[in-house]
Amino acid sequence: MPIALHSHSRSLDLTQPVVMGILNATPDSFYNKGQSSDVDSLLRNAEKMLKDGASILDIGGASTKPGQELISTEEELKRVIPVIEVLVKHFPDKWLSIDTYNAAVADAAVRAGVSIINDISSGRFDKEMLHTAARLKVPYIAMHMQGTPKTMQLSPEYRDVVKEVYGYLEGVCKVCEHIGIAEVIIDPGFGFGKTVEHNFSLLGSLHEFKQLGRPILAGLSRKSMICKPLKVNPEHALNGTTALNMVALQQGANILRVHDVKEAMEVIKLAAYLYNY
Repeated sequence: MPIALHSHSRSLDLTQPVVMGILNATPDSFYNKGQSSDVDSLLRNAEKMLKDGASILDIGGASTKPGQELISTEEELKRVIPVIEVLVKHFPDKWLSIDTYNAAVADAAVRAGVSIINDISSGRFDKEMLHTAARLKVPYIAMHMQGTPKTMQLSPEYRDVVKEVYGYLEGVCKVCEHIGIAEVIIDPGFGFGKTVEHNFSLLGSLHEFKQLGRPILAGLSRKSMICKPLKVNPEHALNGTTALNMVALQQGANILRVHDVKEAMEVIKLAAYLYNY
């Protein structure tokens, strides 16, 4: 059955998987190689990502790496709004998403031209977030995370990680539907309050999440579930990322969120030969 996202009188076809390129408007993300947080550099990087085939650009102004403190709304706005305004000016027809857990940031970003809200907390950090997303009538990405960025990797525990993450996202989808968020994308939250083993259990069972009837986002790019088994740092985790992106596609992922768009697009093109997208 064809699936698509709708925002600002536009649609984005997800019948074939698409790539979301990561634009970090922050100086302290876990992987920022070759990417500065100043507006001009982010504009050049955005242009390259779009040229390489990205369908969505995800702008984030608050690092959520393990151990990270949450930043103020004011600081986040100062980082992301100028970037969004420049991107909208240069690429008015392109899909942008805002990676934020703050309702005020989401509201300002959508008013500035963003089409999707990407919330790692699924509304837990800001009680106004879900109502804001419903009012703005844009697609909403709901992610699972155990704890907060500061605490999530201290000692993550589950009795059954697949069952618990599935149940959590199922509950979030029901709440979103109840308050009027028409389109929800689900993200199991690889690396957010999970051990390497938890992450691979989720990846191997990602197809089960298709039962929720929502598009699935897989954010695996250069994360510790790749770095730890391979004994590499994020700078050298592209090959592992590419391998796991193919697994995610085989498991039914609709959106690959990545630092490296060209390589992710190559994975999608090859998968198309296998699955006749």
